[in-house]
Amino acid sequence: MLEIFNDITFAAFHYVWLFLIIPIIIAFWLWRKNRMQAEIKFSDGGLIQQLPVGWKVRMRWLPYFIRLLSISAIIVVLMRPQSRSSWKETKTEGIDIVLALDISYSMLAKDFKPNRLEVAKELAIDFINERPNDRVGLVIFSGEAFTSCPLTTDHTVLTNLLQDLQPGQLESGTAIGSGLATAVARIKDSKAKSKVIILLTDGVSNAGEIAPITAGEIAKTYGIRTYSIGIGSYGKALTPVVVNQLGNLEYDYVNVEIDEPTMKKISSITNGKYFRAADKKSLSSVLKEIDRMEKSFISEKNFTNKSERYLPFALIAIACFLLEFLLREFIFRNTV
Repeated sequence: MLEIFNDITFAAFHYVWLFLIIPIIIAFWLWRKNRMQAEIKFSDGGLIQQLPVGWKVRMRWLPYFIRLLSISAIIVVLMRPQSRSSWKETKTEGIDIVLALDISYSMLAKDFKPNRLEVAKELAIDFINERPNDRVGLVIFSGEAFTSCPLTTDHTVLTNLLQDLQPGQLESGTAIGSGLATAVARIKDSKAKSKVIILLTDGVSNAGEIAPITAGEIAKTYGIRTYSIGIGSYGKALTPVVVNQLGNLEYDYVNVEIDEPTMKKISSITNGKYFRAADKKSLSSVLKEIDRMEKSFISEKNFTNKSERYLPFALIAIACFLLEFLLREFIFRNTV
C-alpha cells in the first residue's frame, strides 16, 4: 500500500480534514457497543464466565474496521492523488538521421500507385518504424527548403507530419541543393558519431541558390553520410504539367528525368550510396547500409505530466463495502 504513495501529490489536499470522521465513528461504535450490552440477573455469575466465547463474538469488530477502510479510501479518492511531474534523462543507442523529401508537383506522377509522393511517404514511414532508437528529422523541399521537424525520437509526431505532406506547400521547382543544405544545417551540430541524410527526389535541380554538389561538399565537411534515392520509373510517366485556373492539375505523359550523375556524385563524396527507387527494395537496401554503421548513445530528457492515481483507492473502497456487506449479511448477522 505504501508504494502507491511514492511520488504522489494531492490536487485536493484540503479534503484531508475528512479523516476526522474516523475517530468520531470509532467513538460512536464504542458508545453503542457499551449501551447495547445485555443484562441478566443471576444468583451466581461464575457459571456464565466459564461459558466459552465464540469466534464470531470475538471478531464482531471486523465489519466496522472494514467500513473504516472503505471510508478512508473514499477520502483519498476525493483528495485526487496524482503522480508528480518530473524530468527523466534517458540514454538510447542510435544514430541521427534527416530525411530530405522532394514535395514538388512532379512527385504526383502516376507511375507509382497512387503517385510517387505517397509511395515515398510510405517508404519513409516504414523506415522510421524500423529505427525506434534513432533520432530522425524531416526536411521538405521543392523550389525552396523547409525544416518540417527537427531531430527527435518522437516518431509518432514525425509520421503524422509525413502523412500530411502535399505539393504546393512551398514554391514550385526542385531545389535539390537547398534541400540537402538545409538537412546538413539540421544535423551538423549533432553529437552522434554517425550522421546520415537520406535524400529522396524524382527530378533535376532547377531552383535554389545552392548547387547540389556544393551542398554535398558541405555535408562531407561535417562528416555526414548521404544516401540518395531517385524516385521514378523508366521511360514516360503521367505527370502534372500545369495547374489550371480552377486550381486543378492537368496531366500529360512526359519523360522521367532524374539527375542520377549528380546524386551519385553527392553520395560518393560523402561515403554514401545512390539507389533508384523503382520499388520498396531500394529503401530496404538503404536500411541495411545504415544498420551496419557504428551507433552512438543519445541522451534525451523526457518530461512526464501528472496523471490521476485515484483508481486503486476507488477499487479498495468498493471491495471493502462489498466485503462488509457479505460479512454482515451472512457471518456476523446476529452478533453486530
